[in-house]
Amino acid sequence: MPEEQDKQDLQESDYSQPTVKRRGMRTGYTTGSSAAAAAKGAALTLLTGQPVAEVTIHLPVGRDAAFKLHRCQKLEGGKKVLASVIKDGGDDPDATHGAEICVTVSLAPDDQKGLKIVGGPGVGIVTRPGTGIPVGEPAVTRVPRRMMTESLQAAARSQGLPEDTGFIAEVSVTNGEEIAKKTTNSRLGVLGGISILGSTGVVQPFSTAAWRASVHLAIDVAAANGVKHMVLSTGTRSEEYAKACLDLPDMAYVDVGIFSGPALKRCVMRGIPRASHVGMVGKFSKMAMGYFVTHVAGNKVDVGFLADLAGRCGASAQVQEEMRQAASGRHFQEIAQANGLLSVFPLMCQMVCAESHKLLGQDASALTVDALCFDFDGALLGHASTSPQGVPLVAGAGRR
Repeated sequence: MPEEQDKQDLQESDYSQPTVKRRGMRTGYTTGSSAAAAAKGAALTLLTGQPVAEVTIHLPVGRDAAFKLHRCQKLEGGKKVLASVIKDGGDDPDATHGAEICVTVSLAPDDQKGLKIVGGPGVGIVTRPGTGIPVGEPAVTRVPRRMMTESLQAAARSQGLPEDTGFIAEVSVTNGEEIAKKTTNSRLGVLGGISILGSTGVVQPFSTAAWRASVHLAIDVAAANGVKHMVLSTGTRSEEYAKACLDLPDMAYVDVGIFSGPALKRCVMRGIPRASHVGMVGKFSKMAMGYFVTHVAGNKVDVGFLADLAGRCGASAQVQEEMRQAASGRHFQEIAQANGLLSVFPLMCQMVCAESHKLLGQDASALTVDALCFDFDGALLGHASTSPQGVPLVAGAGRR
């Protein structure tokens, strides 16, 4: 899971799981908070000459938080100070949990007022538009920049200096380039490291809001870079299988998890003319019924509905009854395959497309919708499209 972000900012939630936050789970702090604390610790040491072990910063959520510094060391004879904080994501399974967030602070030339942030090793550089950060800049988003500025202003005030005292802060992350390989940063055009994020300063574990925001961001970035066809996968395996069927750039693929409906609407909002749902029987059965937020806790697979679909495809009363006793969508799939009822899968895909257009209402004409349903080994069980030309599959698509 994840850091809650403004919809225009990069998401640490890109690495989290679409699960509801559970009561009693421990919140943590964002990479942005960690960077702000490290910056303050480095600045205080720079100004006083005395190493700092702990600092307190003010969070955007309106409260203060104390951070222990992992490192605090003078460099270049004391002209610069490096301080670091180990990012504590709480009970959030995020790729940046445990990362060392470093900030090296020095005084700026006399003609500079305020803070200048530069990127160091392990912090990604933005190479494509659409992230809310100018191309060529380090991937430090708006709120963390503000938090760092406010933390350095507080450090200056504490030593009797003007708030606009000029500082240069180089942000780096130990092993950040390796950590970034576990994220979707490269797909968003952020290369060479992770992003420094967080609009609230705190990490709420298993946040569905952050997951949905990360889906929106991925679509925003794709649209800003001219992508005209998005692939909305319900999971990582479905995305992998879809790549063998659709000839599209990596940026076109987004793991929407449970948020297929919000993703469709975002495609329309951003002027993307085509979207392909890709998934397996369980999630597709829910979308075929018109449920586009498909969390398992919210609505279970309706095997009765699936059995009725099979009846429309020629299933006997006995087979339909067997299907009604199925333990899962996968179990239903196995029964259908064993009985030669393969036409149920294209029918389900047709219904997914039709229900998608119902969801979009008056905006339906703006978006061509496809549906590709896979089995657990990557074979394409069925597909459909609202386009008369069908789905633009590559040769040999879906064969395993």
